Amino acid sequence: MRKLVTAFILVPLLIVLVMFAVANRQSITISFDPFDSEHPAYALKAPLFILMFVLLAAGAIIGGISTWFGQRKWRSRARRAEREVRAVQEQLTERSKWPPENQRALPPAPLVFPPAA
Repeated sequence: MRKLVTAFILVPLLIVLVMFAVANRQSITISFDPFDSEHPAYALKAPLFILMFVLLAAGAIIGGISTWFGQRKWRSRARRAEREVRAVQEQLTERSKWPPENQRALPPAPLVFPPAA
């Protein structure tokens, strides 16, 4: 099912991207000199679709980095929870190694269900 949905999204997107590249293959001059447009200090000639794809990729990378920094709080909380779980598991394995006369009866743990997504 997932492959079918992926195919229905990616194939039309790929067709649109190829059509865009074919329609915008004329060469343009990309100048990085705002003061002299006639004789720029640094200029690059490239097809328009290359510029658009580079800008799209740069936007995706910048958005991914900003999202990664925005989720820093949740990643740290998940790491802390994993450490706590590991510590409790180690305590339980140590407790199971004790002789039965040294173990106290523990009340049963309450059942906790995760919230429905």
